[in-house]
Amino acid sequence: MSLKSNIDAGCSREELGALGELIEADAGAGRVLACCLYARAGSASDVIYVHAKVGIVDDRWMTVGSANLNDHSLFNDTELNVVTHDAELARATRLALWAEHLESTPAEVGGDPTDLIDHRWRPVAEEQLERRRGGLPLTHRLMRLDHVSRRSARLLGPLQGLIVDG
Repeated sequence: MSLKSNIDAGCSREELGALGELIEADAGAGRVLACCLYARAGSASDVIYVHAKVGIVDDRWMTVGSANLNDHSLFNDTELNVVTHDAELARATRLALWAEHLESTPAEVGGDPTDLIDHRWRPVAEEQLERRRGGLPLTHRLMRLDHVSRRSARLLGPLQGLIVDG
């Protein structure tokens, strides 16, 4: 079941977290692309768990720190984030991260972000998901998230809220 299907099937935004909110805001337009990263070595690959807490909005606003990007972590936990409106720093950081994720250079990912998502991120991420489904070795580190099951979302959402968010 797709992430959007979880919303359609009655899973709440809270059960899917920030990704659920983005999917709901997308309203079926297909603009949300959820991906994961893999480390590759020959025919073997392992998912990379990225524990980064970086948020960049419109290449103008950026937050970096220990807080998760949710109300509980930002406002109730003993976390620390730095927030900046330095557009040059926000853009340079996004370009560096996108270049790393796309196995590219900052200059190659410096174009229109929408165009890059449609013509670089999505094709690579979709191709790698199909390779994974077909049992083929990955040729890129970026892969689209396949799905979150309805059952796991319904179970993990409340559990995460209780255990992680307090």
